[in-house]
Amino acid sequence: MNRTSPLIAVVDDEESVRKALERLIRSAGMHVKTFQSGAEFLDAGLTLSIDCVILDVLMSETNGLDVQAQLINAGKLLPVIIMTGHDMPEWGVRARGDGAVAYLLKPIDERVLFDAIGSVVSVKNS
Repeated sequence: MNRTSPLIAVVDDEESVRKALERLIRSAGMHVKTFQSGAEFLDAGLTLSIDCVILDVLMSETNGLDVQAQLINAGKLLPVIIMTGHDMPEWGVRARGDGAVAYLLKPIDERVLFDAIGSVVSVKNS
């Protein structure tokens, strides 16, 4: 894998969302690894190689906010973008309070997503 291109993780239990985001992110020249649950992502042990993780809030197992908290508790300083199709203001407050780069509503505006990814990738790779 060419590591001059960022590696973005997408964690969402909806296969259609994972595939759509994977295609979109790949179209921008980035590498993508998808996961169907927070547990699958955490168990993969890839946090050191991931440049940014996009977490859905509502998943059938652990929700994205709890995955974000687990990363923080484990000392993983990984840039996080939180997304949801069911906005609750307290989720946005919690996500940002825990350091999320962005809190995005589905359907995702690709320009806003790429701006959020670019804000951490440019900092991390400079």
